Amino acid sequence: MLSVADARERILAAFLPVESQTVSLKHAAGRVLARDISAATDLPLFDNSRVDGFVLHSADFVCPRTLNVVADIRAGQTSETFIQPGQSARIMTGAPLPPGAEAVVMVEDTDFNMRTPGTPAPQTVTIYKAVRMGENIRRRGEDLHKGNKVLSAGMRLRAQEIGLLAMLGTAEVPVYRRTRFALLSSGDELLPVEAPLTPGKIHESNSYVLTALAEGAGVELIQLGVAADTYKDVRSRLERAVEVKADVIVSSAGVSVGASDYVKSIIEEDGELDFWKVNMRPGKPLAFGKYCGIPFFGLPGNPVSAFVGFEVFVRPALEKLSGLGPLPHPHKMAHLVEPLESDGRESYLGAVVSQENDVLVARLTGHQGSGNIFSLVRANALLIVTSGVKSLPANSEVEIWPIE
Repeated sequence: MLSVADARERILAAFLPVESQTVSLKHAAGRVLARDISAATDLPLFDNSRVDGFVLHSADFVCPRTLNVVADIRAGQTSETFIQPGQSARIMTGAPLPPGAEAVVMVEDTDFNMRTPGTPAPQTVTIYKAVRMGENIRRRGEDLHKGNKVLSAGMRLRAQEIGLLAMLGTAEVPVYRRTRFALLSSGDELLPVEAPLTPGKIHESNSYVLTALAEGAGVELIQLGVAADTYKDVRSRLERAVEVKADVIVSSAGVSVGASDYVKSIIEEDGELDFWKVNMRPGKPLAFGKYCGIPFFGLPGNPVSAFVGFEVFVRPALEKLSGLGPLPHPHKMAHLVEPLESDGRESYLGAVVSQENDVLVARLTGHQGSGNIFSLVRANALLIVTSGVKSLPANSEVEIWPIE
């Protein structure tokens, strides 16, 4: 059997990042940056006040001292009044400093306590707190200078990066386009969730599991639906993936060698398909290949196996397609609460991880059958048992993948 690492390496070799496009900053959240971004301006753009208060000349840093107020500067306004010794100006947070101002004292440290909007500045103000040179001043360029590299290609844009780009006046952003992810289910036994159950039928669930996982990965989802076990229906749905120029096709079940499993034969007619036995549980059977040049994953039909197969193999491929990586899966180390038995395959087991006495501890969520999705509902992590390990005593240190 292939090791998990070898299978993942073979899969990732088949993928390259998709092409880039330019989008409005308003629509850039969650997208992956396609090139480095450098600052077009200094930040801050000018010396400004950190607080609401009064500006001071360096000759007036000692206190108490009463000063003449010669200007009133609000955010968005400028003043050319030069501040001389014995003078001050009321200033609002973010307002540019007037010439001659070398510190700002907070309004709380003065005798001026009128905060009602529209209140005019006083004619004089008494300062009760000594300040230092530059106190409560944001200097031009103290955050970053024009030309500094501020964002790197390959990073997913979060709210804070969007805010920075807005401050830099970046209205459009070069990003990788969204990966087009085509999802197929097949099987005459599958019913829509809203349909009443009949003998021999089950509600289809894998498309819901895989849709939620794929949408969390930021893809453009293409639902190919649930194909009947007929050659014509399976082929028409796969042809739609080609028509919409999907970047990857993922199917759950339907790729075995059963008399009704047409996915395998159709893909092999217009592409190639490899069946691998991967040294893992759940999810030992894995199909990977190409249909009309489009990479194809055939995940197992059991829901836990499909979930784990997506996390271990599909997600890294989507990350590479999107320009992200692939990224190492977030992981932590925890201590087993109870002994654990395994079969020697690399295992991904549902677990509850919690903090007890300043130590992360892990407990399995009951039996780990590949059809028992309730074990994942109760889990907040996957517990990894490395290949070759058949038992672990209590308090063993294990790797965990958080799944919340």
